[in-house]
Amino acid sequence: MFLDNRQVAMDSVLEALADSIDYFQDNLERLRPSLREALKPHYESRAKATRKLQELARRHLDLLPRDADVERDDYMWLWSRLKSFVGNESQVVIGELLEQERVLMQALATLYTHPLPAPLEPVVEQCWRDCRALIRELYRQQKQRRR
Repeated sequence: MFLDNRQVAMDSVLEALADSIDYFQDNLERLRPSLREALKPHYESRAKATRKLQELARRHLDLLPRDADVERDDYMWLWSRLKSFVGNESQVVIGELLEQERVLMQALATLYTHPLPAPLEPVVEQCWRDCRALIRELYRQQKQRRR
């Protein structure tokens, strides 16, 4: 089955959401406890929104869930660990979490160029606001640690 442009855009958002959650969970032990606690509520909220968006995408866009790209995840983890040898581990993870947010914001922006069924609109808007809030928190944490 071929996907139309709107389905592709939604699939990209769902993939970016899942990747960001996976990356955070895979790197929890690399974060200072205070940073972990500051970020945890954002990712718990994201997990709930992702499940809701997956359900709505299935119902309203006939979009079936896909498996994660395990090889990409392994590569990202290895690359991140290598960067940690030359930099502060928490700062490396924060930088990579910010990059995940940039990818998600781009996917959301693309999704917004397509008409969406009414039930999806508030969930997508909440994802956008949550992403902005997480970006602000990541920058706050990054700035706080540089002092």
